[in-house]
Amino acid sequence: MAVVATAGHVDHGKSTLVRALTGQDPDRLQEEHRRGLSIELGYCWTELDGVGDVAFVDVPGHERFLSTTLSGLGPVPAVMLVVAADDPWMPQAAEHLAAIDALGIRHGVLVVTRSDLADPTPALARARSEVDRTSLAGCPAVVVSGRTGTGLGDLRTALSETLGAVETHPEADARLWLDRIFSVAGAGTVVTATLPEGVVRAGDDLAFGREQVHVRGVESLGRKMPEVTGPARVALRLGGRVPRGLGRGSVLVTPGAYADVGEADVRLRGDGRLPARPLLHVGSARVAVRARPLGDRHARLRLESPLPLRHGDRVVLRDPGSRTLWGADVLDADPPPFTRRGAARTRATVLEDWRPDLAAELERRGFARASRLRQLGVTGPVPASATAIGDWLVSAHQASIWRDSLFTAVDGQPSGISTAAAARVVGLPDPELVAALTAAPLRLLAGRLVAESALPDDLQAALDTVRARLADAPFIAPTAVELGAAGLDRRLLARLGRDGQLLVLGDGVVLLPGADSQAYRVLAALPQPFTTSQARQALGTSRRVVLPLLAHMDRTGRTVRLADDMRRVIRRPAPTGA
Repeated sequence: MAVVATAGHVDHGKSTLVRALTGQDPDRLQEEHRRGLSIELGYCWTELDGVGDVAFVDVPGHERFLSTTLSGLGPVPAVMLVVAADDPWMPQAAEHLAAIDALGIRHGVLVVTRSDLADPTPALARARSEVDRTSLAGCPAVVVSGRTGTGLGDLRTALSETLGAVETHPEADARLWLDRIFSVAGAGTVVTATLPEGVVRAGDDLAFGREQVHVRGVESLGRKMPEVTGPARVALRLGGRVPRGLGRGSVLVTPGAYADVGEADVRLRGDGRLPARPLLHVGSARVAVRARPLGDRHARLRLESPLPLRHGDRVVLRDPGSRTLWGADVLDADPPPFTRRGAARTRATVLEDWRPDLAAELERRGFARASRLRQLGVTGPVPASATAIGDWLVSAHQASIWRDSLFTAVDGQPSGISTAAAARVVGLPDPELVAALTAAPLRLLAGRLVAESALPDDLQAALDTVRARLADAPFIAPTAVELGAAGLDRRLLARLGRDGQLLVLGDGVVLLPGADSQAYRVLAALPQPFTTSQARQALGTSRRVVLPLLAHMDRTGRTVRLADDMRRVIRRPAPTGA
């Protein structure tokens, strides 16, 4: 399906032209027929060769209904700009063309109507000169008469060629800007919208803010459908229960696919100074915003109500006093806060050189969740220099900063620190990042981050042997014979213990650093209190190891020996770093 909106001055024949093309009346209100002008959005449809179904969104041309006009133009990919041959270039034609340009609509047809009442040549020449200064530059032009039918065949051909060039994105996430909501007996609440892209199916769940609605049925152009692919006009049957506040201007989206945006940095297109309190129009929504200029061509917008915006979205800003319009491209729908003096000036410089690709976004942020970037519309291949850990993406520069900070945090800690403590000290958003950021001279041993000092080659080889021995059996300590075979005597074991390379418990018993914290977690799962024998069995070790290990845990405050001298209990909570 294709969707095209009308635009043009009041009483220039838009509705008449739609009736001539479709055989349907877009004016559905008695007041519209009584006054002879469109007040609300009208919807009709027909078939065109080479395109198939085409839905028309007929917008009002009167100046008092500009907000309604913008809600009709906002979600559509193509327009039909209508001017009358028997009238001069009129203010609302100029205003509608400014709205089209602000929205960046590139597909359209210029139509000169009422050619049976006056020579269309002057009107066509003036309209062409105006149109060619906008996003519709070079669009085809057709002269018609809605009353006699002259030129309608040429118009159908021009529309077919124009709409055939509109790109479709069925794989996109759905985002429906509602323009009507009403109740139908036996069906419950029904909403209508223009679906720019994506697919909506009967049985889908769609998100409205933090709530969800269930699509019980889908109709398009008066027909029940199992699914509809955008661009399309759709009517969704939602049943009897819908969230409070759902109405015209609301937006329904694929759950989890969009972020609720309260602030955005935009690039402005238009003349004049942006007012402090403009209205933002996007889709069928209208929201008041506070605008803070960032240089001459950019601004930060704070929305009074959040909207599901993405990087690259095109919105319209309107001065409610002067009616001046600005186009605005959303550059960053999740901008950093201004936390120090001069931050706004720095941000303006950043926005001047803005690149919308994922690599540039990651360099600006340093790190981000891939799922969050997708919600904001930032997609593309992950840079080879970036580090990917689960859902996290980290730039090479940020990873270098964090690695240096991790070394500073661990340096001077003989037994190292836990990954949770390391993440907390450095300010990592997730402890899972520690493992991926660990590089020499740092090493993860039994869940703890330790800094390795330079060791002689023979001592390093002996240490690696012990580590390999303990890797799969962390509580089966090497015997004295095994340590001797590796070339480790008491003196060398003491050195490795002081450097945090090994946990030396005495009596020739050594484990990996962090083994005591690992034992704490195992013993905490036992019924309390527990005996030495129960601890030995839980840890899968021998009395030779469990006795000095429990004595060490007593000294470090992880366990408490009871008065009967036979049992222990875990001290809760664990000491910091456990």
